[in-house]
Amino acid sequence: MAGSEAAPLSFSAASPGSRKKQHGAAPPPRPGGRARDALVFAAGVAAAVLVLLASPSSVLVAPGSGGTPLVSFPVPGPADGPRTFYDDPELSYDAVRGRRLADWDAKRAAWLRSRGLATGGRAPERVVMVSGSQPYPCHGDAGDHLLLRFLKNKLDYCRLHGIKLLYNQDFLHPSMTSLWAKIPIVRAAMLVHPDAEWIWWVDSDAVFTDMDFSLPLATRYAGRNFVAYGVTKDIKRKSWLAINAGVFLIRNCQWSLDFLDEWARMGPAYPEEHARWAKTVQSALADKGNYTWLDDQSALVYLLLFNWERLGEKAFIETEYYLMVFWGDMVGQLDGIAARYEAVERRAPAELGLRRRHAEREHLRYAAARNAAVGGKGGVPGPAGGGEDGWRRPLITHFTGCQPCSGGRNPVYSKESCDDGMRRALGFADDQVLRAYGFRHAAPLNDTVLPLPFDYPAARGRSN
Repeated sequence: MAGSEAAPLSFSAASPGSRKKQHGAAPPPRPGGRARDALVFAAGVAAAVLVLLASPSSVLVAPGSGGTPLVSFPVPGPADGPRTFYDDPELSYDAVRGRRLADWDAKRAAWLRSRGLATGGRAPERVVMVSGSQPYPCHGDAGDHLLLRFLKNKLDYCRLHGIKLLYNQDFLHPSMTSLWAKIPIVRAAMLVHPDAEWIWWVDSDAVFTDMDFSLPLATRYAGRNFVAYGVTKDIKRKSWLAINAGVFLIRNCQWSLDFLDEWARMGPAYPEEHARWAKTVQSALADKGNYTWLDDQSALVYLLLFNWERLGEKAFIETEYYLMVFWGDMVGQLDGIAARYEAVERRAPAELGLRRRHAEREHLRYAAARNAAVGGKGGVPGPAGGGEDGWRRPLITHFTGCQPCSGGRNPVYSKESCDDGMRRALGFADDQVLRAYGFRHAAPLNDTVLPLPFDYPAARGRSN
């Protein structure tokens, strides 16, 4: 919600391979044998220990290397800076059984200052993306392969935008599994990454379909602590589908820790409260029917919509661009979107540089130029990041209900529609990345790649 006031709901990433295995007779013994090897090993260990003990900032040097350092690392101690919250023996990373963390803003600011990472105790808009999947193999057909492709997609986006990615495959609390597993890892990530201003949760089955779009953190979300995508019509009727919990941004601050604690207390780690909340939420939200198990999204929707006067000043429900869009509403448009972007680049004057080859590290500069051209006169209609009106790329396309890993697909969707949709979205995103490498896929559902000619897509007479 774009306004600064809480009130009404208005919506606006010689080699080992050359060695040959010896067969047949054993090689002749080396002079000195095992005794010599043991002496060399002992000498190496002793040298390493002496180096480690030499100074607080140690350098590991290989024996016989002529002093060439292998690894340089600090030894914890007085030289490692003043004591911080990490030195508190009662600090707990546990979202359920641990002691409530208080005064986090001051503790985090002190840590940032001690490391020279902030001015005035405030960090830049650093982001850590968090995603994950279950700790065991997928049951669905090709589920593990699809998870790998989904992970690659996130790695691509993070690499292009200078974002760290934390991918978790563990349940940090035995009761907080499945949909609820995100809360413990997001909370722990805030403590492990005090240098991050934002934690960005993205479900494993969500695909980045606009590799150019950068989050408007310092502008649109200034002063906000929680951002999630919402559907206006569903918000108005208080549907459990009003806000999607599969993609959200949360600021690394005390407000957010308290918010996560409140959200977690509605979950299965607190059985009595969970049962009570399930009845409350079921009666309050539309479309829930007799679904008595309380999922994380329904809990989030209830928490925000029925406590907006208290939480609305710091929460933001994004409705103006596709921070996340349901795949069924989007995959059929991806070919048309790609054609419109290509047309803009084909018509663009050469001096704009949209077709110029460039290094991947320059991606954001070219992305900004491309977005300006696409959003300008004669470009592609719609808001940057995609929207209900227009043909701009959606930032994220979310395959809710397809369940590629578990195989427990919602019967409303056919297996073919889910499989083809995921392949289309992943290929659509891959083509944006492959462009810098001089390739693209031959067709939307074709895994073959073809080289791109110079000055693509303005070049004529291509062989393919």
